[in-house]
Amino acid sequence: MATGAPSAIEAVLRRDRLVTLVALACVCIAAWTYIGLGIGTEMPGMEMSGMAMDPAMPMPMPWTGTTFALMVAMWVVMMVAMMLPGAAPMVLTYTALQRHRRQVAPQAATALFTLGYLVVWAGFSVLAAILQWRLDSLALLSPMTATANMVLAGGALVIAGAYQITPLKQDCLVRCRSPVEFLTRHHRSGPFGLGLRHGLFCLGCCWALMLLLFVGGVMNLAWIGVIALFVLLEKTIPGGRWLSHAAGAGLIAWGGWTLISAA
Repeated sequence: MATGAPSAIEAVLRRDRLVTLVALACVCIAAWTYIGLGIGTEMPGMEMSGMAMDPAMPMPMPWTGTTFALMVAMWVVMMVAMMLPGAAPMVLTYTALQRHRRQVAPQAATALFTLGYLVVWAGFSVLAAILQWRLDSLALLSPMTATANMVLAGGALVIAGAYQITPLKQDCLVRCRSPVEFLTRHHRSGPFGLGLRHGLFCLGCCWALMLLLFVGGVMNLAWIGVIALFVLLEKTIPGGRWLSHAAGAGLIAWGGWTLISAA
């Protein structure tokens, strides 16, 4: 009995983690499929005639409430696709801790934790859509939703690179890279509140990287993939903090070169 009980518990824990992992994978696959198919990513005026797309006539079409809602939905799905893989170790650890502490099925608490995390990125998505609307209204975006202004692009790269090496960025990154420490320290927040807290740390870690979507193109699938992969590696590989610093230096150099070229 003494040897059988731990084995049974380990089997249950493996099953819980497997269920959670499959659920996360399904959500991520659905989100990436949505992005890959370009659902909801049409910019205002893309349905216009060839004459309307003439560079001599750069006047953007006005946004409507429906357009804004579609853009918010696009950003939300994109944040799910990009950020949920990097949050998977935290979610899986939370599932295991719930099983240890409550001895009951932890799926509901895990769902609330994940929902709280995604609510933070949904809020960021609203702000990103507002920024996209403003840039588009000023004719500062290309059809691929990348900034058409070299100074703006260079400035964004420098800001993102500089933020990579700030103490705030590194503190948030450490919290995201240490699931057990984070969860044991803040476990009294409850599932949803704990998810919100983790989402805020994750936002503090990655908000500047998300703004780089406007540099390479919000609709550029390859660029989205590169940023998502970097976020995942930064949070999971042993040398993630060194990778963060190296990327910061590279972004500053790239941004400086861009600004010099635009002068």
